[in-house]
Amino acid sequence: MPEGDTVYNTARVLERAIVGEVLTKSDFRVPQLATTDLSGWTVAESASRGKHLLLRLQNGDKKYTLHSHLRMEGAWRAYRPGERWTARPVHLIRVALHTRKAVAVGYHLHEVALYPTADESSLDHLGPDLLGADWDADEAARRIAAQPDLTIAEALLDQRNLAGVGNLYKAETLFLRGVWPWRPVRDVDDLTGMVTLAQKLVANNKGRWTQTTTGSLRRGETSYVYGRKAQPCRRCGTAIRKAELGERVTYWCPYCQPEPGSGGA
Repeated sequence: MPEGDTVYNTARVLERAIVGEVLTKSDFRVPQLATTDLSGWTVAESASRGKHLLLRLQNGDKKYTLHSHLRMEGAWRAYRPGERWTARPVHLIRVALHTRKAVAVGYHLHEVALYPTADESSLDHLGPDLLGADWDADEAARRIAAQPDLTIAEALLDQRNLAGVGNLYKAETLFLRGVWPWRPVRDVDDLTGMVTLAQKLVANNKGRWTQTTTGSLRRGETSYVYGRKAQPCRRCGTAIRKAELGERVTYWCPYCQPEPGSGGA
């Protein structure tokens, strides 16, 4: 699932495949860019910011950024010229960037936009990037604390507080900290410690596609609570619970992460 580490890893794949290469053809399958032709532009850089992927392009003195948001379903894949694009159904393709060396194909992307690189300030609302040079645990904690009535689960997912946490790392962080997901921010101790843990969990998966928070890469052993509804908690044996609200999914152990007044751990 696209969380901060996945997008970071995707940026590295595109870096190896097309950075430094000149585009021989571009194919945009989104209305706002349908007639755009980037032939002759050079891919100068592939970067990530939270769940946002930024391909920086240059043509002479002109510098533009192709910005895409991966959200829950988005993905980029790199193919050799002539290789079949098999990662997803064809109707999900939003962008294809052709070079002599490779073709980068974007599937099910959101918020696809092309704008002057100088205007990347549109991302300034994002909080400290978990995998960026700007990571600042104290600043992330300060932003979370500024909304004391919000649940801690919502606060961790709010990209304006810290950029890169999704449902998986939210659930795993809260489990490891022993915090009930619906506890108000004002009642959560040591927010700096919590976001520091979240950053560590994400950073540990840089450079690999298997996301693990337990340290195990074995199938079925990579998480404590995420994706484990009704399975026994790895600590206490209590059945893991799951709650859904749109794209926001929460897993928790009712004993290790007790609701206040419930008499849990």
